[in-house]
Amino acid sequence: MDVSRTEWPSPADGHEPAVEVVNARATSAVVLLCDHASNRLPEGYGTLGLPPAELERHIGYDIGAAAVTQAMAERLGATAVLSRFSRLLIDPNRGLDDPTLIMRLSDGAVIPGNRHLDEAERRRRIDGYYAPYHAEIAAIIDGRMAGGVIPVLLSVHSFTAVWKGTGRPWHAAVLWDKDPRLAVPLIDGLRREGDLIVGDNEPYTGKLIGDTLWTHGTRRGLAHAIVEIRQDLISDAAGQQMWAGRLARLMTELMAEEVVASALGRVDYFGSHTDPV
Repeated sequence: MDVSRTEWPSPADGHEPAVEVVNARATSAVVLLCDHASNRLPEGYGTLGLPPAELERHIGYDIGAAAVTQAMAERLGATAVLSRFSRLLIDPNRGLDDPTLIMRLSDGAVIPGNRHLDEAERRRRIDGYYAPYHAEIAAIIDGRMAGGVIPVLLSVHSFTAVWKGTGRPWHAAVLWDKDPRLAVPLIDGLRREGDLIVGDNEPYTGKLIGDTLWTHGTRRGLAHAIVEIRQDLISDAAGQQMWAGRLARLMTELMAEEVVASALGRVDYFGSHTDPV
């Protein structure tokens, strides 16, 4: 199995590479994505004016998600595409017209480095980080399809155990919009585990026009879903490996079920592939 890692060339301004790809030459239909893998900020941005401890919080990245994604890629022999920049620099899981693309305030923290952003700086972040991330995903998809393989997209995220003082009971959640082909069997599989409270579009919704899976899944007719894992469950290596193993096993089982696999292996538009759905 090829577990090599590759990185996009550094942007022209000398910043660090924007993308990490695990198993770039894999042939599995499963393609894993991790939009909020890193809390890195490129040289020259410092901490965006934040105390360093703020970058270790969920506002900087999805805690534990990168390690789960990488371990799943190795177990499945699948390609994974991971961001190498903090969501506070620019959020790749947002449309370019989304007001939260570059956050000025996140969970009570004012982001000084984002408060007075001009158009030139916005464009620099799009061209150097956002665009390369999405271009790499598109290239992986194009390569699979050129080889006769219809990709199945699974995006890995994590969520806080407590939000605004209220505990969240879900161990994991699956987010989706109109395409049930992967999401519904994955929800059912997680619930059959017997020890999990599983959210169905909770605590977040998957109905977000312009996000990563809308761009690469909905608009291209590819089966897709987001899996969210509660951060306290994947805050250490043991939890990360356990969840990677669980999700890899479930994905393997789903891909082996004839009816599910047949549905996943089609290009099928649940709504227009050109208009918002």
